[in-house]
Amino acid sequence: MKVTISRRAHFNAAHRLYRKDWSDEKNNLIFGKCNNPNFHGHNYELIVSVTGEIDKETGYVLDVKVLTDLIKEEVENPFDHKNLNLDVPEFKDLNPTAENIVVVIWNKLRNRLDLKFDLEVVLFETPRNFVTYNGQ
Repeated sequence: MKVTISRRAHFNAAHRLYRKDWSDEKNNLIFGKCNNPNFHGHNYELIVSVTGEIDKETGYVLDVKVLTDLIKEEVENPFDHKNLNLDVPEFKDLNPTAENIVVVIWNKLRNRLDLKFDLEVVLFETPRNFVTYNGQ
């Protein structure tokens, strides 16, 4: 029997959506106000879900404390109160769109979780705009 456990977390970060290889006009046309050269910020909300078999000894799929610590180490500490474009190495050459951010987060967490678990990450950029990634 498979069960999914989830943990909600958050981080605050600034970013700018733009491509270095495009003109200012094209960046403005495609990314609009998100192309502000002085950056802009979001209060990101995150839901990390892990699916797996219930361990017969512990009754857990995964200890939520383990998941909490993993999210803190891999997401909150490196991203919170940072400029994603300037401070986070993964976005040095990757446009920090919500879509790219959720994939980066998923990869960081996937690398630390046993492969017996399925992983899904939901990232809210605003209360109404969110993206979901499960590795597919």
